[in-house]
Amino acid sequence: MSLDEILQQVRACQICADNLPLGANPVVQAAKGARILIIGQAPGTRVHKTSIPWNDPSGDRLRQWLDIDKDVFYDPNKIAIVPMGFCYPGKGNSGDLPPRKECAPTWHKKILEQLPNIELTLLIGQYSQQYYLTNKPKTLTQTVQQWQDWEPDFIPLPHPSPRNTLWLKKNPWFESEVVPYLKKRVHSML
Repeated sequence: MSLDEILQQVRACQICADNLPLGANPVVQAAKGARILIIGQAPGTRVHKTSIPWNDPSGDRLRQWLDIDKDVFYDPNKIAIVPMGFCYPGKGNSGDLPPRKECAPTWHKKILEQLPNIELTLLIGQYSQQYYLTNKPKTLTQTVQQWQDWEPDFIPLPHPSPRNTLWLKKNPWFESEVVPYLKKRVHSML
């Protein structure tokens, strides 16, 4: 099956539609030429409405961390975006609910097998890090602090949500050490 056929199936997926408050609207971006893969959590309501990944303040901050504009970010031949959950999962007590557990086991392997040029995967937030990293420390902070342990294949990142502004203030090493490296690495690949 080709990548286009797989992406068509993903976009038509209804596996957990009955459990989604806004219905199914899988959001994914990928093309064979992509060299960078972003695996985040799940779309928020704004992304759900527009079907454009990272089309929100979190995406603005992520693009700042990568030092790239929207034209580059939304070029599927450069950057693939395959979240842990493809649809908006709903609202929880302290933000959005976790990504649905059906998505990654159902779709990730099929998609990633069709992305032969990926050289760097950005694992954003705890869900992607738990799924993809082995021997991971217990906390997100420790995982991000030890980002070099998974280089050059993976770089674990905190979620760029405005809700994490306090985390960024408490961990200034992230923006002074990790972000400059991330920018340099991304620019060398693009």
